[in-house]
Amino acid sequence: MNLFDNAPNVPLHSSKGPHTGGAPLAERMRPRSLDELLGQEHLVGPGKPLRVQIERDDTSSMIFWGPPGVGKTTLAKIIAETTEATFIEFSAVTSGMKEIKQVMVDAARASEMHSRTILFIDEIHRFNKAQQDAFLPYVERGTIRLIGATTENPSFEIISALLSRCRVYVLEPLKEEQIVTLLKRALADRERGLGALELTADDDALELIASYSSGDCRSAYNALEVAAQLATAALKGHDFGRAESGTETPGALAPEGSSSPQPAKRITKAVAAEAVQKRVLMYDKSGEEHFNLISALHKSVRNSDPDAALYWLGRMLAGGEDPLYLARRIVRMAVEDIGLAAPEALNLCLSARDTYDFLGSPEGELALAEAVVYLALAPKSNAVYTAWGAVQAEIENTRQEPVPLHLRNAPTRLMKELDYGKGYRYAHDEEGKVADMDCLPESLKGRRYYHPTQEGREKQLAARLEEIRRIRAGKHRTV
Repeated sequence: MNLFDNAPNVPLHSSKGPHTGGAPLAERMRPRSLDELLGQEHLVGPGKPLRVQIERDDTSSMIFWGPPGVGKTTLAKIIAETTEATFIEFSAVTSGMKEIKQVMVDAARASEMHSRTILFIDEIHRFNKAQQDAFLPYVERGTIRLIGATTENPSFEIISALLSRCRVYVLEPLKEEQIVTLLKRALADRERGLGALELTADDDALELIASYSSGDCRSAYNALEVAAQLATAALKGHDFGRAESGTETPGALAPEGSSSPQPAKRITKAVAAEAVQKRVLMYDKSGEEHFNLISALHKSVRNSDPDAALYWLGRMLAGGEDPLYLARRIVRMAVEDIGLAAPEALNLCLSARDTYDFLGSPEGELALAEAVVYLALAPKSNAVYTAWGAVQAEIENTRQEPVPLHLRNAPTRLMKELDYGKGYRYAHDEEGKVADMDCLPESLKGRRYYHPTQEGREKQLAARLEEIRRIRAGKHRTV
């Protein structure tokens, strides 16, 4: 009797035994051993750290971080099989505290009987802090070996107490040639794959599927399964059409007893293109990839690389990012990285935002692309951005200075008697429109925050600033 027989709604899985015929191809072709596993050589290749730990049976609790379809669940099941541990799989989407607590109690009883339990939590980042806290004492005591799988950065999504008790392993997207190899395995495997269909596939068809999967093996298997159905259905329809018309068609199925050759069931590039429909894009508008891509876009603009900037803009739009969010970030780039070196950039970016608002998608996206290219090619200056940061730091770190009396208005007699406005010099009445008058508090007199660059228009502003300082210095010497 298994101690986990009474655990409510907890699916128990074993990597042993046949797969059900109705399972998706990706599930049927799931590797059952490290030798079958393809990819993640940096973790499970010969002599690599995770493989050594598995083979020595000294695995601890761990977090697998990587995009979908790269083998996180598969690797967890292989670890359970190799180390002869009971494997319990939870989904953070459907499981709650009641189920978690029941499993913890059963795992504790199993531990007393020297039975080991691996608790696999898919999408562990979806558990809240209280749910993640529930694992801590059991992980700490070694009652369970927790394996969490997440597509999100564990630094942000997993509580620090749990993270400190787990090793984090980063899984990478599969390479296209690796996915092609796996697809060929599936076509040849008669027990678990599509071998019984006796399908052939053109190399360029498999390469297309691999390319469109973006490193997601599950997506590639799904596309291959659809392509196989399309190829089979097309052949049946071809034969049906011949029988109905009573005429022979080149390559049609031969009647029973005929020696005419039967056409091969073949997945062509055209069939593969119909199966994939649209490229899989690894993107989550609220996840880490969102921040990675906007960072890539911003830094490409800052580095004056219009081609890279256009690419990252296109990736975000294709992934479903809100164009108005992108418009706001593009405006931010104009004021942060272009600044007064090309002050017209701000107006151009605001116009691009208004253009998108007016035209919508997809026409309005061209306006965003135009703004991105302009920003990438424009002269760069972060002088105002830096100056503003220095001012904010000054305000944060120095005492609140009173406004000098000569800069205060004096609308009442009392205020005039208190010397409000005394000594103020009206710049329009001064030669060069500059008065010899300090406008900062006494303790900050002479402080300089804005240091213009020699880029674009700011070069002219730098010259003007130097002229203003010479005028003021000259008047100060004549006083």
